[in-house]
Parts: sequence; C-alpha cells; structure tokens
Amino acid sequence: MTTLQAVFEKARAEDRAALVGYLPAGFPTKDGAIAAATAMVEAGCDVIEIGLPYSDPLMDGPTIQDAVHRSLTNGTRIADVLRTVEGVARTGAATLVMTYWNPVDRYGAERFARDLASAGGAGTITPDLTPEEAGGWIEASGAAGIDTVFLVAPSSTDDRIAKVAQCCTGFVYAASLMGVTGARESVSAAAEGLVKRTRSHTELPVCVGLGVGTGAQAAEVAAYADGVIVGSAFIRRLLDAPDENSGLAALRELVRELAGGVRR
Repeated sequence: MTTLQAVFEKARAEDRAALVGYLPAGFPTKDGAIAAATAMVEAGCDVIEIGLPYSDPLMDGPTIQDAVHRSLTNGTRIADVLRTVEGVARTGAATLVMTYWNPVDRYGAERFARDLASAGGAGTITPDLTPEEAGGWIEASGAAGIDTVFLVAPSSTDDRIAKVAQCCTGFVYAASLMGVTGARESVSAAAEGLVKRTRSHTELPVCVGLGVGTGAQAAEVAAYADGVIVGSAFIRRLLDAPDENSGLAALRELVRELAGGVRR
C-alpha cells in the first residue's frame, strides 16, 4: 500500500501539487474500472479515488450520477469495490474509497476498514459523515491503519473547519463551491480562501475538488492547494467514447493535460 503521506511528500519534493482522480467502481464495467484507473495512474495520477456506487447520492452531479447508475446496473457490490481497490493499488498509486456512510454502516465499520486495508486501500473519503458521528469510524480506521478524509466547504465556519480537520488524517478535502460535482468553466473564487482558512487549523495537505476539468484550471488550483481532485471530467471522457479503447485513450490524454497543469 502506498500511503497518502508518501504521495504528498513526493509531490512537495517535486514542488508541485498532487493529482487525484476519481472513478466509480463498476464503470464502465467491473473490469473496465480497473483498466481505466490503471490508465489514469500510468498517465500521471498520484492518487485514485474509487467511488462506492450508491443509489441516493447527495453531492454527485449528473455526470457522476450517470456513471454510478451504470455501475449499479452492472450489479456492482462492495466486494467488487474492494476488488477494484486491490487492482488499482497494485499500480503503486495511493487508492482511496469515496463513499457515503450508509453502505459502510450496513457492511459494518470495523469489517469495512479491515477489508479495505487488506485490499491495499489507503483510506476513505466520507462526504456525508459528520465529525459528531465519526468517532466509531475514526477508531475503526485507526485500528486498520487507513486514513480518514472529511470535507470542508466555503460555508464552513472556522470552528467547523477546525472540527473537521481534527477528524482527518490523510488530507482535508476542500469543496470549492456549494453545489454538486461537475466540471465547470471556472473554479470557484471561494476555493483559495477556503484553503487558507483550513491551513490555519491543520498541517495536513489540503486538496481542492469540484469544478476542475482542464489543465489551466488544474494549474490555477495547484498554485494554492496541495492537491487537485478531478472526477466528472474523467467520467465524461468515458461516457462520450464510442468504445473502451477510445475511452482509455481519451482518459490518458486528459490525465496528461492535468498532470502538466499541476506541474506548471
């Protein structure tokens, strides 16, 4: 397992931000998700977030919802998510699971943390788990040796940012705007201020997600954040491709553009 700490130390040594890519397990197919994530690592992604498909998403925009629907239609289950993590972790990239809390709760927190660690997972991002309810998960994750990542938003007060940051071990996820996921023409101006406010409460890396889809946007965010998170733009390349090989080629092209952006 490659740790998040190792990834960010390497990025800092190279004077750049880390590139974090998201894809749901089971999309475009169960094996295709592993192939796509592997292509992303080979083209320049440092960290891969594997989404655990869930029928009632809170922060997913239409592009990710489309991909997740296809994944669920493919019959993707938690066992498939863990198999995807195992396959991606073999590339040497730090591999996280991004999941809403209900599937973990139903599966069993200790069991999920243990099984994720066994698959080579580095940790989780849990967007709808609040600090007030996170004690059991933090304990289970610590026992399994995996990281916990929680979200702050432009609306977060300084007190709230401090509480959220205290729950994080891998990095802090700074949502750039109040809204759902999706590539946009510009990254919210609130993102830079949120990163600055978050850094006043933690020494952990702060990564920005929501809205990034081009190399220029990646460069803009990399100028003030420790990591750039991209999801919908990758998924759109796969959704628009006429076949799997074309999708992988389009994916690699975009990753190379974004990887160049975080290195400007």
